[in-house]
Amino acid sequence: MDRRNFIKNGSLAGLSLTPIAKQSLTFSDKNKVNDSFPIEETSIDALQKAMQDGKLTSVQLVKIYLQRIKDIDKNGPSINAVIELNPDAISIAENLDKERKAGKVRGPMHGIPILIKDNINTGDKMMTTAGSLALVGNYAANDAHIVAQLRKAGAVILGKTNLSEWANWRSTRSTSGWSSRGGQTKNPNMLDRGPCGSSSGSGAAVSANLCAVAVGTETDGSVIAPSSFNGIVGIKPTVGLLSRSGIIPISATQDTAGPMARTVKDAAILLGAMTGIDEADPVTLNSKGKVPNSYTQFLDVNALKGKRIGIEQSFLHGHEAVVALYKNAIEILKQQGATIVEVNLLKETNPLGRAENIVLQYEFKDGINKYLATAKGKVHSLKELIAFNNANASTVMPYFKQELLEQSEARGSLQESTYKEALAKSTSARAIIDNLMHEHNLDAIAGTSIGPACCIDLINGDYDTGFYFCPPAAMAGYPHITVPMGTYLHLPVGLSFMGSAYSEPQLLAIAYAFEQASKKRVVPKYIPSFLPTKNII
Repeated sequence: MDRRNFIKNGSLAGLSLTPIAKQSLTFSDKNKVNDSFPIEETSIDALQKAMQDGKLTSVQLVKIYLQRIKDIDKNGPSINAVIELNPDAISIAENLDKERKAGKVRGPMHGIPILIKDNINTGDKMMTTAGSLALVGNYAANDAHIVAQLRKAGAVILGKTNLSEWANWRSTRSTSGWSSRGGQTKNPNMLDRGPCGSSSGSGAAVSANLCAVAVGTETDGSVIAPSSFNGIVGIKPTVGLLSRSGIIPISATQDTAGPMARTVKDAAILLGAMTGIDEADPVTLNSKGKVPNSYTQFLDVNALKGKRIGIEQSFLHGHEAVVALYKNAIEILKQQGATIVEVNLLKETNPLGRAENIVLQYEFKDGINKYLATAKGKVHSLKELIAFNNANASTVMPYFKQELLEQSEARGSLQESTYKEALAKSTSARAIIDNLMHEHNLDAIAGTSIGPACCIDLINGDYDTGFYFCPPAAMAGYPHITVPMGTYLHLPVGLSFMGSAYSEPQLLAIAYAFEQASKKRVVPKYIPSFLPTKNII
């Protein structure tokens, strides 16, 4: 995300389980994909059925995705989404295949290869670095709680994804998708465009079919914005639905992990696999009794009938192509039986941005010092991190600096009145959203997630796309879902749905009904750059 704004379901019917080498991609040149990938856009359900029917094993599936990653990032357009691969992925898959053969299937994630963002601890042979050279060598002793839940559910952790360094909490002039350890991730839809951030690699990887699904994290926009830029589904859950323990922090008030997928159903499956109360993160206690057995039970193609959807009025103006996509999406909502009510949510929440920034500075200092104190990297405090970056500026900070780290270090403790006052102001977004929904009897509030992807610009950094709907739900800690609503010149744009705390079931139902009625997900074409010729239009 731009920190300056607040500072086919597939079928395996034709899958031939020939040797993996024969299933790889071929390229007529570096950027054009002649795609013979056997499971492109294939859903979790279809993969499970293939494994159930004996047409596919988890080991084969892992090898297919590993070959896909190699073909895209080594022999092809090099979107640079994956920062590290799990050397134990195949052996994990072998054990899961043995369980399946013995009649034990843990659930819908059993044997499914996933990628997770490199700010989430894995107690294995992979590092957790937040993309920073300062944390090279940080092998966590234990899994983050959500990773433990995923392993319990039978997921295969295929590897880790690149991200905007320190989850984009480093500079006011950052370029999303760049990290000193991982380099620059690209948008698979158009390679000179950014993937947004900070869950850049997760968004690009899912869109490019480098995994079945992926996990990102968000403080303000870092799941929703890259999902929109890359043309996929992303869910930022209610803060506390998923544990944050073992995740490199920015904000105890706003941080959460979230699923990123090509379909709403796959995102719902992944969300359910990560939930669970964690004593190490007391906020999860608030979710007790609020988590269903399965989120997929709420997916209903008719869910929009009789619903009242508030639409952000300010997005009815601006870039004409984006506005046209938004108006078309609104018409689809109407055609599916929803009543549309225009609202002005951003007018009320935008003034809270300065307070939010203060909160993040204080909470980042507090949280990162606690994390680094026991980490195994090269630094053990925010002060040491800043010094490391300065001492290694040519490799760590060749394009932009570390103003946000320095501003955070200058803050005091969480007991200061400045912090408490800012926290009260930023979290007043909860009352604003609740009151607006109550006043208009709304089931959800919708808006353009963010505008089309901006160009990768390591000189000037990210720029404002003119649309950004993430801060209200982020400051409130409320759920937010984005679904593709169309493309402009091959660049995807998402439609957002947000609601009150723990309204994930209703939001998933609404998002699913819109997705099924619109079907706007497109497979990336790896276009090198936008050139207005008949060859790419």
